Amino acid sequence: MRTIRRGGSVELEVRRSRFVCTLARAADEAEAVAFIAGHRRAHRDATHNCTAYVVGEHGEITKSSDDGEPAGTAGIPMLEVLVRRGLTGTAAVVTRHFGGVKLGAGGLVRAYGQAVSGALDAVGVVELRPVVTVTVGVDHALAGRFLGDLHARGHQPGDVRYGTGVEADVAVPVPELEAFEAWAAEVTAGRARTRRGATGHIEVPVL
Repeated sequence: MRTIRRGGSVELEVRRSRFVCTLARAADEAEAVAFIAGHRRAHRDATHNCTAYVVGEHGEITKSSDDGEPAGTAGIPMLEVLVRRGLTGTAAVVTRHFGGVKLGAGGLVRAYGQAVSGALDAVGVVELRPVVTVTVGVDHALAGRFLGDLHARGHQPGDVRYGTGVEADVAVPVPELEAFEAWAAEVTAGRARTRRGATGHIEVPVL
């Protein structure tokens, strides 16, 4: 799945109406709802505050609101953009200030969809790749070389602890787990001790 790199706002003007799309990350539905409620309070003078969000590990929770616009012309087009981009953990509010010219149903659908698309392009998108934290333990005599080999391989240890030996926590993409453990054994002549720990995600920018 993917999510936005950061929150942000982008403005689009269509026939004198201003459409301001504001995006925010939301870890769960409660965060999405709270963000939307806060935004509506802050922009209660707007003509409409239309909303959409996608949350859940697989983007399984979705919701949208037209906030007084004709049914299906605002919230659903906004949601369709989020879903089409494969996003989760993302909430969007498009605040409209009416400019005196009616856009019609087709014009509204295009304007709300374009507002979300433009904001997504501006803030950027990252891919969430599942990782497992692998703790690698080595003797002090091997630590310097092993940590250097880790960096050369492109791994940045999240934590390094020194005690009777040296332990380094490394976030390893799930498909690379077995290859990483085999590599650790190879470069230490079988003297590395590995154990798998917590699962999580790393964020990789989508170009």
